[in-house]
Amino acid sequence: MPVKAVSNQLQSQKAKDKACHTPPGGGDSRKLHLDNAVAEMAEEATEPAEADITGLCQDMFSKMATYLTGELTATSEDYKLLENMNKLTSLKYLEMKDVAVNLSGNLKDLNQRYAALQPCLDQITLSEEQAAALEQAAYTLDAYSKKLEAKYRKLERR
Repeated sequence: MPVKAVSNQLQSQKAKDKACHTPPGGGDSRKLHLDNAVAEMAEEATEPAEADITGLCQDMFSKMATYLTGELTATSEDYKLLENMNKLTSLKYLEMKDVAVNLSGNLKDLNQRYAALQPCLDQITLSEEQAAALEQAAYTLDAYSKKLEAKYRKLERR
């Protein structure tokens, strides 16, 4: 407790003691002393000591500084984390770009090979169509030869 508060309490205690020991005829002065003691205690409660206010202000500023430092540190760490994430993402995109460039080169190479093979593929397709037509002609010729053979045997029997 501050010195002023202790002093005020001692004075109020003395006033109470004095009021209690006042003779019965001095009742009005006793009431006056009690009123003064109550008024002093009320002043004491409403006016904190200067040292208390200074200490509380310093404590408040210290805690506020700690809080703001923590907030700024957290924000700074968040930005550092975002920066690291952006760097990693950038590296990943560079890797993906390299893969895409390689795929593009491979695709161009495959397209060139396909273009070089296209005449051969066209010949294969043409040969396949001709083989199918030849096969159909062979079936037709086979059927016709069987008919002729049947007619020849029929004529031979006569």
